Amino acid sequence: MANKGLNAAKKAKFDEFYTQLSDIENELRHYKEHFRGKTVLCNCDDPRVSNFFHYFAYQFEALGLKRLITTCYKNQTPDLFSQHDCERAISLVYDGDKNGNRVPDPEEIGIHELQGDGDFRSAE
Repeated sequence: MANKGLNAAKKAKFDEFYTQLSDIENELRHYKEHFRGKTVLCNCDDPRVSNFFHYFAYQFEALGLKRLITTCYKNQTPDLFSQHDCERAISLVYDGDKNGNRVPDPEEIGIHELQGDGDFRSAE
């Protein structure tokens, strides 16, 4: 019975899955010491709505991160499940809290348009 939901999704051909923030928190709590001084690169459907970006941005100082970079594939509009209908993509870059409120404010997050579509084989 544990596979009931997966089997139903398979039959319906509905296999979209979005990782829950609580699952990310539960798993990554075991690896916090490994992030100190590191740059984290996440490839997301859309970094603006990604729970991975959310986790790393809000835990940036606690983890001691150097930088957080997220990219997407063929997407420029906020969308949980991109339709990949753009020829170019964006990346978000966060270098930590600048105003001391320990919250990743929009003005602290750089949004950059990529030269290409965000494919992992891209020179970017």
